[in-house]
Amino acid sequence: MRKKPFQVIYEDNHLLIVNKEPGILVQGDRTGDTTLLDVLKAYIKEKYNKPGEVFLGLVHRLDRPVSGLVVFARTSKALERMNEIFRKRQVQKTYWAVVRQKPPTDADKLINWLVKDEQKNQVTVYDYEVPGSQKAELTYRVLGKINEHYLLEVNPITGRPHQIRSQLAHMGCPIRGDVKYGYDRAVADKKIYLHARRLYFIHPVKKEPIICRAGLPNDPFWEEFLELEPETYKDKDIDNLYE
Repeated sequence: MRKKPFQVIYEDNHLLIVNKEPGILVQGDRTGDTTLLDVLKAYIKEKYNKPGEVFLGLVHRLDRPVSGLVVFARTSKALERMNEIFRKRQVQKTYWAVVRQKPPTDADKLINWLVKDEQKNQVTVYDYEVPGSQKAELTYRVLGKINEHYLLEVNPITGRPHQIRSQLAHMGCPIRGDVKYGYDRAVADKKIYLHARRLYFIHPVKKEPIICRAGLPNDPFWEEFLELEPETYKDKDIDNLYE
């Protein structure tokens, strides 16, 4: 049996949060490949024996080669409210990134301006505002070093396309496997070592705090870095909020 490209992390009548495997599209593009959205609609239809079309709204996106947490809304009301939560930046997002070059400092805030080339599906990073650019902000810190690679904890403040990938590359630290942004070679399955590790927000309907953490992909290289995770996260995060 083929392995599912997702693991359900949280599910109720309003939200569906999954841990996405690298390599699967979240939303359709010109390739026409099967998407996570399609797969999850089929999952809901089968699980709840729903007739007709299943509603599932995409709240945010992850790039195809990236793994980790993706949030979907199961009702239009939840989608509207989650969009507002993300628009107002009332969500804490934490990513892990593996890079080979040591960052200039162990922790910093990066502020840049991004211009996206839609044809190439790639962004150019500037240190100053230019016509058509969007401001991009993130913070990072180095969690440690293993086998000549550094593990970074990244917290995006804005949510721009390819933001983490391009800003880290602009700093001189392209993500392992990300040849689009300057890493010297691809890795297996065209994945990159960027993982949406953790999410925190207030549930749009229940008004309860939701804290999710996505397990790392089944990859020995990733698993080496687990020992570097801050103990505070291990204590308070919830790996799976439902069984």
